[in-house]
Amino acid sequence: MASKEGFLTDKQRETLKIAAQNADTVSLSSPRGVPSPRGLPSPRSLSCSPKNSSFFSENHGKAGGGGKGGAVKHVRRTHSGKNIRVKKDGAGGKGTWGKLLDTDGVTHLDRNDPNYDSGEEPYQLVGSTISDPLDDYKKAVVSIIEEYFNNGAAEVAVSDLEELGSSEYHPYFIKRLVSLAMDRHDKEKEMASVLLSALYADVISPAQISQGFILLLESVDDLSVDIPDAVNVLALFIARAVVDDILPPAFTKKVQKTLPDSSLGRQVIEVAEKSYLSAPHHAELVERKWGGTTLLTVEEAKKKISDLLREYVESGDTLEACRCIRELGVSFFHHEVVKRALVLAMEIQTAEPLILKLLKEASDEGLISSSQMAKGFSRLEESLDDLSLDIPSAKSLFQTLVPKAVSEGWLDSSFLNSSFENGELPLQDDEKLKKYKEEVVTMIREYFMSDDIPELIHSLEELGAPELHPIFLKKLITLAMDRKNREKEMASVLLSALHIEFFSTEDIVNGFILLLESSEDTALDILDASNELALFLARAVIDDVLAPLNLDEIAGKLPPDCSGTETVRVARSLVFSRYAGERLLRCWGGGTGWAVEDAKDKIMKLLEEYETGGVVGEACRCIRDLGMPFFNHEVVKKALIMSMEKQNGAMLNLLQECFSEGLITINQMTKGFARVRDTLDDLALDIPDANQKFAAYVEHAKSKGWLLPSFDVIEPAVTS
Repeated sequence: MASKEGFLTDKQRETLKIAAQNADTVSLSSPRGVPSPRGLPSPRSLSCSPKNSSFFSENHGKAGGGGKGGAVKHVRRTHSGKNIRVKKDGAGGKGTWGKLLDTDGVTHLDRNDPNYDSGEEPYQLVGSTISDPLDDYKKAVVSIIEEYFNNGAAEVAVSDLEELGSSEYHPYFIKRLVSLAMDRHDKEKEMASVLLSALYADVISPAQISQGFILLLESVDDLSVDIPDAVNVLALFIARAVVDDILPPAFTKKVQKTLPDSSLGRQVIEVAEKSYLSAPHHAELVERKWGGTTLLTVEEAKKKISDLLREYVESGDTLEACRCIRELGVSFFHHEVVKRALVLAMEIQTAEPLILKLLKEASDEGLISSSQMAKGFSRLEESLDDLSLDIPSAKSLFQTLVPKAVSEGWLDSSFLNSSFENGELPLQDDEKLKKYKEEVVTMIREYFMSDDIPELIHSLEELGAPELHPIFLKKLITLAMDRKNREKEMASVLLSALHIEFFSTEDIVNGFILLLESSEDTALDILDASNELALFLARAVIDDVLAPLNLDEIAGKLPPDCSGTETVRVARSLVFSRYAGERLLRCWGGGTGWAVEDAKDKIMKLLEEYETGGVVGEACRCIRDLGMPFFNHEVVKKALIMSMEKQNGAMLNLLQECFSEGLITINQMTKGFARVRDTLDDLALDIPDANQKFAAYVEHAKSKGWLLPSFDVIEPAVTS
C-alpha cells in the first residue's frame, strides 16, 4: 500500500522490485505459439470440440513445469462471460484495473492540476551534515574580530563575545584573534593586544589565555607558511602579553619544556625572551612597538597625568582618579604619576593628605606596582636640585614624605635606607652647582639658536668652574638628544671645538660616564636614548675627541649592572665597522652629508686651484661653501703638507686669512697641526726635511696666534 505521506516505504519498494522481476520472468517464459487472448475460443467450444483438448494438454505440459504430467492447476476463469485468458498474478485483463502495484503505466503529477497534492510527489532522501558547535563558534568569532578591526570598539567586541557564550571555546578565540592580527598592519596588532587586556579575567580566564597562546605556538609552523615573519610577530605578542600582565612571566619557561627542540614554537619562546623580555627598558619598548597602548606620545601622557591629578585635588574623588589612571593604559609609565603627584603635593601643601591617600589607594589596589612607586620617588630625588629652584623647601619636604610612605607600607623601606646611606639626601644645598646648571642650560639653548661657538666658549671661560665641565657635557648631550638632528650635529661639532682648546680628555670621559650612569632615567623621556648615546660616543672617537681606548676606560668605570655597558659595546661596534668614518660623520646630516672621501677630494681640489690662481678670497669662499666647519682641521692638514711639498708660503697666507675671518677656529687649527705632527714619520719618507719645516710652521703659527700656547712640536708623552 502507498503510505499516507505520499511515498513508498522500503518494504513496499522491495515488494515492487520482486513483482517486477516476476513479471519479467513470466513474459520471457511464455511460448511464442500461444495466441493472444483475443483469438481464444469460447469456453463452450473448448468443452465440446475434440481438437481443443489438445490445447489443454499442450498448455498443461507447459504450465506444469516442463511437461511432467498432472492435472492443470490454478486455472482461473472470468465470471463476466467473456472468452478471455486471465493474466497471472491477478493483474486482470482488458478493461480491468490491473494489479495493486502495477508499474507498467507511467504516472505524471501535474502541478497545475487543481487536485495536485505535493504530498504525492516521490520522496527524495537529502543528505545533511551534522553541525559542529566548535565550527559555528569559530565562524561567529571571525565576524566579531573583523568588526572590531573596522570600528575599534573594544567594548562592543567584549559584549558580543559574552553574548555568544560557549566560554569553553575561548582559547580558540585567542588563537583566531592573534592569527588574524599577525597578517595585518601594526594598527591591528596593537588593537588585538588592547582587546586581550580588556577581555582578561572579566570574560576570558587567565588559564584560557595561556591555553590560547599554547595553541598558537603549536600552530606556528602552519602560520609561517602564509606569514614569513610569524616567529618574530608571535614572539612580540607573547612579550606584550607578559608586559600587560595577562600572561605570567613564568609562562615562557613552562611552555618551553613542552615544545620539541626543532619546532618553530620553541624559536618563538627564545626570541621573546632574548630579544624582548630581557632587553633594557623592555616594557616601554614592547608597549610602543606597534604604536603604544593608547597611541599617546610621552608629552601627551604627561599632560593627561597632570590634568587628572589637578582634577583629583579639586574633587577629592579617589576612586575616579584611580579609574582615570587605569584608563591611561600606560602601566610602565606609572612612575611619572608618582613623581608628578609628589611634586603637586610640594607645590600645594594643603593637598598633601589627598595625594598620599591617592598613592596609598593605588598601591593597595595593585594599580601602581612597588617598583613603579620606588622609581617615581627615585626620579623625584634626582631632580631635587632643579626642583628647589621653584620650590625652595623641596628637599626638606621630600625628606618628610619618604618616611610617611614607608610607615604606611606603600613604599619599600629599602628605599629609605639606601637613600640615607648613600648620602643622596644632602642637607645643604650646593648653590654653586645649581647656579652652574642654570647658566649652562641657558648657554646651550642660545648656542642651538645662534650656532656661535666662539661666544659659547667665551661664556664658559667667564663662568669658570672647570671641575664641572663633565656636567656641561652631560647637559649638552641630554638637551641635544631631545631635539632634532640639527641640534645633535651642533652638539658634536661643539664637543669637537671644546676639546684641546678648553676641555680635557678626562672631562669628556667623565661627562660620558655621567650620561651612561643615568641612561635608564634618560630613556624614560627619550625612548631611543641608548642608541643616541652610542652614536655620540662613536662620533666623538671619529672626531678624535676620544681615543678608542677611552671606550674601554669608560666601560670599566661603569657599575656592573649598568645598562650603559651595552651602549659602550654598541659604540665600539660602530667605530670599528666598515666605512665607519663616512657613516658617523653624516649620522645626523654632517653639514652637507658628504662622505669623508668626497670632502677630502673637494678640499684638495680647492687648494690646488688656489695654488694655481692664488685668489685668497675665492679659496675662503669655497671652504665656507663646504659647510663642514667641524672638518676644517683637514684643510689645515692638507695645506701644511702641500706647503712642505711645494716649498712656498701661499698656503700659510691662506691659513692666515681663514683664521683672521674666523673661518677656521683655533681649535680646528690646533687639531690640524696635531694631525700633521702625528704623521711626520711617514712624511719624512717623501719629504726628508719634514720635521724642520713643521717646526718652522709651528713657530710661525704661534707668532700669529693660530695655536694654543701649550701646543708643542713634539707630541707629549702619555702619563699613566
